[in-house]
Amino acid sequence: MTESLPDYRVTAVNTSVSSENKIHDDTVAQKLGFSGGLVPGVEVFAYASHLPVARWGRDFLERGEIAAKFGKPVYDGRLATASAVEAPDGSLELRVESEGVECATGSARLPASSAAAVSVADYPYHAPPADSGTRPPADEASLAVGNLLSTVPAVLDRERHETYLKDVRETDELYAREGIAHPGILLRLCNFALRENVMLPPWIHVGSTMRFLSSARVGEALSARARVTANYDRKGHRLVDLDCLLLAGERPVAHVAHTAIYKLRHLAG
Repeated sequence: MTESLPDYRVTAVNTSVSSENKIHDDTVAQKLGFSGGLVPGVEVFAYASHLPVARWGRDFLERGEIAAKFGKPVYDGRLATASAVEAPDGSLELRVESEGVECATGSARLPASSAAAVSVADYPYHAPPADSGTRPPADEASLAVGNLLSTVPAVLDRERHETYLKDVRETDELYAREGIAHPGILLRLCNFALRENVMLPPWIHVGSTMRFLSSARVGEALSARARVTANYDRKGHRLVDLDCLLLAGERPVAHVAHTAIYKLRHLAG
């Protein structure tokens, strides 16, 4: 027997209008065939994450697992509805839809015990270019399998965290009350691992699987260390898979498998 949790509704906000990634710009996105600038996949992930946190609380943010794949876009100002159905094994089947269109699917679960420890030594730090203008273009060479991509550690201060909670319309008071970093903030680090290391044309985040190892907190320096695990063609798009370890200082807080289209077929040539 399955059980549905109450739906979670959010008025979506395109938090990346001014981003270097012009897929979030109305004019550019429309030229590529979209109705407008895309709400970042990270924020759609954030909407979906509300439900397992509502179900399991802090425990989920310390040892839970959540996966999401993004299909159709969510647009700024539109209502996004996250839903969850509890399966017989106790996991949640997740869905995000907007205006009757399925935009994301996924799942979440709370393992009985914490995951095995991840060795930071297996994820060497590889400093991104100090001058962003010297970043190589995103291609099969700069994103070759085995290449290391890191972000410069940056402190998550309270103002930045509160702004993010407001931007994604998060209603769970756990984050503000306990100063726990929101999953969306953590997942952004995987995007930063790409953005800080290579020069990207308009690109799209298409899916992530996140396993929490501990909870990150306001006041800690957060960073990502990633390794390219695949670079391939799918339906004319070029995609890259990353194996990302997210850190608070030197403490692992999440392990993420992250996938993005780094070259849309519209721009191939």
